[in-house]
Amino acid sequence: MPAFKLEPATAGPKKNIGILTSGGDAQGMNPCVRAVVRMAIARNCNPYLIYEGYQGLVDGGDKIKKARWSDVSGFLTQGGTLIGTARCMAFRELEGRRTGVLNLIKNGIDALVVIGGDGSLTGADKLRAEWPSHVEALEKDGRISAEMAEKYRTLMIVGMVGSIDNDLASTDMTIGASSALTRICESVDAILSTALSHQRAFVVEVMGRHCGWLALNAAISTGADYLFIPEAPPKSDDWETAMCNTLKASRDAGKRTSLVIVAEGAIDRKLNPIKAEYVKDVLAQRLGYDTRVTILGHVQRGGAPAHFDRFLGTMQGAEAVEAILRATPDTPSPVIGMLENKITTQPLKEAIQLTGEVAASIGRKDFARAMELRSNAFGQQLKSYKEISNYNPDSKMKLPEGKRLRIAIIHAGAPAGGMNTATRSAVRLCINR
Repeated sequence: MPAFKLEPATAGPKKNIGILTSGGDAQGMNPCVRAVVRMAIARNCNPYLIYEGYQGLVDGGDKIKKARWSDVSGFLTQGGTLIGTARCMAFRELEGRRTGVLNLIKNGIDALVVIGGDGSLTGADKLRAEWPSHVEALEKDGRISAEMAEKYRTLMIVGMVGSIDNDLASTDMTIGASSALTRICESVDAILSTALSHQRAFVVEVMGRHCGWLALNAAISTGADYLFIPEAPPKSDDWETAMCNTLKASRDAGKRTSLVIVAEGAIDRKLNPIKAEYVKDVLAQRLGYDTRVTILGHVQRGGAPAHFDRFLGTMQGAEAVEAILRATPDTPSPVIGMLENKITTQPLKEAIQLTGEVAASIGRKDFARAMELRSNAFGQQLKSYKEISNYNPDSKMKLPEGKRLRIAIIHAGAPAGGMNTATRSAVRLCINR
């Protein structure tokens, strides 16, 4: 079978592509940068690394460097962002953005790949919208020539979401979310070892200001007894009693530990925050449990990217270059995502608007709408978690005597990770039904 050969881009002038990472760091950003650089070179384009995010764009000089193939060696396995990120107040101002435009033009950059959260991508889209007026002003002030103004009349921007919260609407997974979930599971597994020894309860706070994806998936993956997320607050105003009854039922059924996962943005139905320390006090005072709080914090962002983020960053980075080469001056700024295990290209502005609508829906207590804006899988995961998380002798879904089955579960062949988890879920669902 002949080796696959990637054809270089031949239509039109060679593209000069700038790459920057912005906002909070996320595992998988480095594989993404690596993919953009190497795909750009393979497609006969010139990649430029912009160091320290938008601050580097404003500072210019040695913060913008043409990248070679070897410059991104080792990026695939490194966490964080090796080209840096920084808060940049100057970029929030018109003159700061104009200076950034001047630095891009000086370096001949006519396309920009931005890897960051929704705020970073909003800033990128704003920069593109303002670009013609910046170019006109720079020419009028004599900071660029008429020839340069004509050559760099438009800027193409492509966004990729680096966010451990997995909070962008219109995509199933964002870069960094899988690795952050892996860190959480590793940490909670360690916590449960000591909890089991002492019959303790632990309340673990994970990241997620407006998005409960990390908390929900951590609860499923670690066998948490109770969960608090912003999109689906407790239905009862007296959620403390409901939580205590649920945890006590599991203890009475023989469980030695209790685990509660709290998203940092968890709220009740009146929008009052639900904090880990308060949950701890409730368990200690009402149930007499020896209860501890662990706030995982930035450990969730750390460490090497998991397999999926290496894969996702690589595939999305390659598609970002292709999106630039396909684009015309009238093409809306795209964001690269993933739906149903397929890399997608969608309008950036629409994705950002939908993401903002989630927080707005929560703010006006329209929790049903907030859930609708999450993926279909999110709602199904929450439903499944509620069914199997606890022993529920009073379940309203119990089958009548005549319809109850006797279900045998057997493991056969070679062992595989996940067999025990599948068995646990099946047993608990059977008992609760």
